[in-house]
Amino acid sequence: MMFLSCMAGNMVAQGIIDVHCHNILPFYMEALEKHDAAMDEGFPLPAWDVGAHLKFMEEAGIGCSVLTMPAPQPYFDDTEECQQTTRRYNEHCARLKADYPGRFKFCAALPLPDVDAAIREAVYALDTLGADGVKLATNSRGQYLGDEELDPLMEVLNERHAVIIIHPHRSTPYPEGIIATTPLAMYEYPAETTRAVVNMLARNVLVRYPDLKVVVPHCGSFLPLALPRMKSILPAMVKQGYMQPIDWEGNLSRLYFDLAGSPTLEVLRSLLTITTPEHILYGSDYPYLPDAVLKSNLQRLQQTLDSDKELAGYADGFLWGNAERLFGMSRPNPSSE
Repeated sequence: MMFLSCMAGNMVAQGIIDVHCHNILPFYMEALEKHDAAMDEGFPLPAWDVGAHLKFMEEAGIGCSVLTMPAPQPYFDDTEECQQTTRRYNEHCARLKADYPGRFKFCAALPLPDVDAAIREAVYALDTLGADGVKLATNSRGQYLGDEELDPLMEVLNERHAVIIIHPHRSTPYPEGIIATTPLAMYEYPAETTRAVVNMLARNVLVRYPDLKVVVPHCGSFLPLALPRMKSILPAMVKQGYMQPIDWEGNLSRLYFDLAGSPTLEVLRSLLTITTPEHILYGSDYPYLPDAVLKSNLQRLQQTLDSDKELAGYADGFLWGNAERLFGMSRPNPSSE
């Protein structure tokens, strides 16, 4: 599974590419604890350190991990404070990328819901720090992806042909009683992701900004179920003036989907009803589950792909090839070893 190459004197592992993982840094936790927000998402954030992450990658056969800031968004009605936290995060990730060449990429955090501040940070992160994209929350304290107020940010990201990794955050407002019974990750996260992407589709965001590439987490969440219903209802909504027409093909062609969540054969086949095999990517969700569970999930995914004649032909693409193309990566030339 692993391909080893000596590059610039460093032994760089070239294997699976993980597009869904998080690094949870001390100053980020301090910002949350200062505002009594460490449990905003309904569960404690796991510990993270680079050594443990690299060990997990080595044992799992992961060559490169794309880091993103977890939920919740570190915004507490103070843009300057949020800017400081996101700037420290992005610069820390840039150092990790430099210190461990080939092992880490990162998608920058942005200080939303302040759109002007987010634009400034996006420009700095992408143009100066060398970020590989940006991470956007499904909603930033109630500001949802697809909302008109985010259009100026989308324009800037579009100019840079940016990759956007979406991650669910607690819905705003949220049903406290239900969340107390069923953790966010079980239902609200997939629902929240679907809600945000549907909002983007309804405003044709990805057609109006066609050079964006958006990664939807957790096997597309509920989109394989939601889209047929949405398509069936849309003509009546358009006729009555409640919605505008949606360019389904144009929007969906710019969506990618990660496989965080240990997908079954049925889930994979369902996902292929709304996308093409070239737009499916591996994601672990490290460090939210124990290493042993995540490695078992990956082995189960590989076994699932191997067991199906059609899916087996897509396995290399799902596990690394599609991510390589999305992020403009290339494998070392064996002749140079």
